[in-house]
Amino acid sequence: MTDYLHLNRANWDERAAVHAASPGYSIEALLADPGRLSDVVAFDAARLGDLHGLDVVHLQCHIGTDTLSLHRLGGRVTGVDFSPASIREARTLAEAAGAPIDYVESDVYTAPQGLGDRRFDVVYTGVGALCWLPDIRRWAQVVAALLRPGGRLHLREGHPMLWALDVPDETRAVRVSFPYFERAEPLVWDEDATYVETEHRFANTVTHEWNHGLGEIVTALLDEGLELTGLLEHDTVPWDALPGMMELVDVLPAAGGRPAVQEYRLVEDPERLAATYTLQAVKRR
Repeated sequence: MTDYLHLNRANWDERAAVHAASPGYSIEALLADPGRLSDVVAFDAARLGDLHGLDVVHLQCHIGTDTLSLHRLGGRVTGVDFSPASIREARTLAEAAGAPIDYVESDVYTAPQGLGDRRFDVVYTGVGALCWLPDIRRWAQVVAALLRPGGRLHLREGHPMLWALDVPDETRAVRVSFPYFERAEPLVWDEDATYVETEHRFANTVTHEWNHGLGEIVTALLDEGLELTGLLEHDTVPWDALPGMMELVDVLPAAGGRPAVQEYRLVEDPERLAATYTLQAVKRR
């Protein structure tokens, strides 16, 4: 299992500079407007609420665009990521934005130790994070360990049903091709591209990923003493998850000089598919 950390870290280290340079992460726009939020956090903001005075930890923060946005919602924010190259990009962004954000290099499972046993009011995890973790119960243990009594988890993630689907050919016949439930063996991918527009072709191409069923995620949190306070399923997702079958739609209107936030939704009968979900939970003890 240590192999997955080595392989995935090498891939994310190579992605960091490419993502920072990509228009997809909108770093220039974030720096030009001190009130601007990343599209991911803009989507979450209404459910996150006011973070002023709260200690927030962002797990799997990557290059820090969402972390900076959490800071702009008022939180005292700490970002955690296992990729040293991603942490460097995140620190560069925070410094350029004049944002006092603390960054810690650590994988998720050792985050409590890496953070010196600090406790937080909010644990935040964004879209596309859980698939990199082999054991959802260990993740739930980390969430519980990081939260103070009364603290809360905010998770928005790709729906496990979406992760299980594939469009294998031009017929656009969607198939359930991948596991819905967690299994010990990873899905092994070998791809020289990433999810942003770039001409860069990667040298570190092999990654390991896992799916986790919605019931497995909820049960893992309940078993760690968290109380579920919200579970919403959405028919949109921030990336073109089923190419040729989805279209960009506005999920938040344009406001304050910023363009509308857009995500991908099935063109035909979008109510057929829950593409993402938002889960909120509180640690009562």
